[in-house]
Amino acid sequence: MPDEPEPSSPPPARPTRRIDARSLRGLAHPLRMNILELLSLDGPATATGLAERLGENTGTVSWHLRHLAEHGFIEEETGRGTKRERWWRRTGVPNELNTADFRDDPSTRGALSVYLHELVGQYFSRVTDYLNEDWDDGWRASGTISDWHDLRLTPDQLRALNAELMAVIARHTPAPTDGANTATDDPEALPVVVQLQSFPRKRRDTR
Repeated sequence: MPDEPEPSSPPPARPTRRIDARSLRGLAHPLRMNILELLSLDGPATATGLAERLGENTGTVSWHLRHLAEHGFIEEETGRGTKRERWWRRTGVPNELNTADFRDDPSTRGALSVYLHELVGQYFSRVTDYLNEDWDDGWRASGTISDWHDLRLTPDQLRALNAELMAVIARHTPAPTDGANTATDDPEALPVVVQLQSFPRKRRDTR
């Protein structure tokens, strides 16, 4: 009887950087968050290129780029550009923010509010861009905007649901150094954004 294949072990968890109070205050600015989003979604860019896309002054964008680099969110792409025209990219470690870390810290309450409001605004803008853009039938049928509102969960059950959803996304995410991934090599493949929002809703008295 042939040996049964060993079950494949899940890929190691990707390291993350937990945002602390100092880095949160360094990030919580509308323009800096827009800059970081563009670098995250579209890859490395110069201050000039970012300024053109954002409708901002190049000097202003350069200042905010240096600020983001100081707090470890971006880094200069060495070996590219010149002394006058530097290229910037997002650092490879994903950021993780736990709002409970700042719940009792009045000094970061304002920064947390700015960060969360800007983040939700970015999520909304991505969806409206998708809806307003012209896509062929294949891509239009593949995307989805869905919601489920009939769940009744405890905090532990909600955490478990989120963990399962994250694991599904992780299985479809190529490793950063996996140059042979067929999905990314496919000429029909495009960058895909998955946005997940799951949260409790307070009961409303309908009497």
